[in-house]
Amino acid sequence: MSDCGAGERLWLVVPAAGRGRRMGAGLPKQYLMLDGLPVLAHTLARLHQAFPAARLCLCLAPDDAYFDSAWVPFAQWRRTPGGAERVDSVRNALAAVADSASDDDLVMVHDVARPCVALTDLECLYAALREDEVGGLLATPAADTMKRDDGRGRVARTETRRGLWHAQTPQVFRYGLLRRALAEAIKSRLEVTDEASAVEALGLSPRLVPGRRDNIKITRPEDLALAGHILAAQRDESLPSSGQVHEETP
Repeated sequence: MSDCGAGERLWLVVPAAGRGRRMGAGLPKQYLMLDGLPVLAHTLARLHQAFPAARLCLCLAPDDAYFDSAWVPFAQWRRTPGGAERVDSVRNALAAVADSASDDDLVMVHDVARPCVALTDLECLYAALREDEVGGLLATPAADTMKRDDGRGRVARTETRRGLWHAQTPQVFRYGLLRRALAEAIKSRLEVTDEASAVEALGLSPRLVPGRRDNIKITRPEDLALAGHILAAQRDESLPSSGQVHEETP
């Protein structure tokens, strides 16, 4: 559990308005069942474990018929309207808290479809970016050989993976900076695939904080089963080893 510190405010923004069409399921992927609970419930529980005092903005579709507030463990939270794209949802959340957020507050944006983010990664990310002037994101160095296609389903060339990273979430920036970056990106008609890309467009360089590779994003049907295996493996990691000796309290 991370301590936000006296006087510090951390805002969590979780876009959860997607339809999850690539999953081919009968309901949005954030509501698919994973170990007996919806994906959304797992994600919020993991964030709450790391940042129980944070303020949550949960971005939901206006016509969402699946949401249950019982899945939200945060004491301070609000529902904000999701938009057509991720960037729209995040902008809506930032606008909703404009009356209570200050420019220096930290904003942490996390994909609702990443329920396996490790607690240690969340704590390391917060510690690394708490005093950073720009902000940054969890990411992993590219490990696979990278191919560039020719537009016709064949390889045009092999790209070097040196210096390439897979972007993950959470991504963390100051409230004022993030709001300005997203507004400028929309004004410039820039394609915003994540918050970092909007900040980069301002000429800034977000910090890459190495994270675990099991912080997967559930996008396709096979990802749901993989997430279940990851959660089980993470639970096993947290258990004491069989050879560990425990002293009983007299």
